[in-house]
Parts: sequence; C-alpha cells; structure tokens
Amino acid sequence: MSRAAAQVIVEIAINALQRRGRIALAISGGSTPQALFNLLAQSPFRDQLPWKQMHFFWADERCVPPDHPESNYGQAQRALFDRVPLPLENIHRVQGELEPARAAQEYVRQLREFAGGDHAWPRFDCVLLGMGADGHTASLFPNVTNPAEQTSPAIAVTASYQGRPAQRVTLTPLVFNSAKNVLFLVSGQEKADALAAVLSSSYDPLRWPAQRIHPPEGTVTWIVDGAAAQRLMIR
Repeated sequence: MSRAAAQVIVEIAINALQRRGRIALAISGGSTPQALFNLLAQSPFRDQLPWKQMHFFWADERCVPPDHPESNYGQAQRALFDRVPLPLENIHRVQGELEPARAAQEYVRQLREFAGGDHAWPRFDCVLLGMGADGHTASLFPNVTNPAEQTSPAIAVTASYQGRPAQRVTLTPLVFNSAKNVLFLVSGQEKADALAAVLSSSYDPLRWPAQRIHPPEGTVTWIVDGAAAQRLMIR
C-alpha cells in the first residue's frame, strides 16, 4: 500500500514540477503514513523526488509542541525530513505550541502568503489523508459542523479521539476540494465498516466526514489494504 502511494506521489511531483516549477503537498499524521514516509526517505523514491522544489503543509495538527510524540510535524520530521535534502523554508508547519485559535490564524496567514495574489490558499498538487474507524478525516469529525468551514481554509477544533490531544487545527473542505489530487490511505479491519459506508452508502457527510472530500476538478484515489477493503463490493 505504501509503495503504491509512493509511486503516485513521485508521478504527481514530477508532473507538477514540469508545469509550475514547484510542488505543494498537504500531509497527514498518525500511524498509517509512517511506512510511506520511510519509503520516501529511501532509494529509489528519495532519488526521484525534487526535494528543493517541494513544499509541505499539514492537513491537520494537534496543538502540542513540535517535539511532542503526538505532533504530526514531529512524526514527519523524524521519519522523512531529517533524512532528505529538503530546505527548512519548504516546511510550513502548524504552530501547535500556540493557543489553538492563534495557531489556526497563523496557519491561515501562511497559506495566503504561499498562494500569493488574491488567493486565500494554494491549490495543492497532492493532499494525503487518512480515515478513522468513525469515518473522520483530517480533524473533521462526525456529527460536528462549524460554520467557519464554509469561509476559512483552516480552523481550530476540539475533538477527543482514541485518547489523543483534543485541541487541533485542521484544513477545511474548502482547501481539500480545490486540490488537484487527494490520496486516501486506509488500513486495518477496524475501518472496514466506515470505508464501505463512505464509498458505498448514501451521501451523509455529517455522519461520514470523509464524504465531504470530493474535489470537482481534482482526482481522489483510495489506496487501502485487504483488511480495510473486506466489506467493499468489488465490481
């Protein structure tokens, strides 16, 4: 699964470099992407990627210091950034050590600055997302709505999930649905019911937040393992 994702990311990066001269990615934390990050830091993928032109943002972040074990930035730094020739200025992290509302405000500023012109956020070449057993993605959780999702590219949220830090900053569907490519990585038997519901059930984005991700001018790719896919109807 991770090798397939790495190959997709290399293809997206090379195409974006040829067209625009730089690559903008939004990545996620958690356990699933760690194997992918480790692969990207090794040959052959490490040698195929144009690191100096790649810019990394986060789909969401927990409001903890960057050296905290639950920091999505910290996980990516240890697994990937410390092992590849990526310029420090190409890392656009959420400042999770700040108070959540301020961290969200600062992240909005970074997004606008990188996008340039009159744009409030960049159109990402690739967004890497996961999905929880409850159907959440990034820090968009079931049965919770925030009016700011309709107007702001990033917001502060409070959500308890599996004992992890509750204060978070997340990108909103405004950003995800403007992306050129969205790549979902989903693994584990405990996510089988949610995956089947998101992909096969009627549209209910309040119950299944991953259904909110449907870029009208982008491509969504699901890469899942056999355990997560066991309830899907394969045609």
